[in-house]
Amino acid sequence: MRHRSDWLVIAQFTLLALLLLPGAPLWSMPWMTALAVIAAIAGLALAAAGVVALGRDIVPWVAPRDRAALRTTGVFRLTRNPVYLGILTGSAGWVLWRARIELIVVWLLLAAVLIVKAHVEQRYLVEAFGDDYRAYAARTPLIVWGRGIR
Repeated sequence: MRHRSDWLVIAQFTLLALLLLPGAPLWSMPWMTALAVIAAIAGLALAAAGVVALGRDIVPWVAPRDRAALRTTGVFRLTRNPVYLGILTGSAGWVLWRARIELIVVWLLLAAVLIVKAHVEQRYLVEAFGDDYRAYAARTPLIVWGRGIR
């Protein structure tokens, strides 16, 4: 690991794997299935748009790649972390479709890890991009809410 905070990446991927726990759904309704599919597709599209926008600069770690460019346009106008928001939205659709209490708990833990990871990550981005990142952060939410640096 390059940084102590990289344990957040391990936690993120562990929780994503735990979302695949087997078990029969506890409830199922057609409208809920439709909502789950919409959330999953929207989340995948948002995450994919973030990955495409980052291109070769994407890394799973908390610190950005050396000499990476700051992205502030396209999907990055909506949120500073479109990949995290896409993961949360898509996995929420999965959890809704699977309808398991333990998966809801895993999803809540995943949300907590990604929020903490986003907050830690912004410190590295301030270090790398300085006032440009501060100005971007002032006008763009961290994930869904939270403008500015905290």
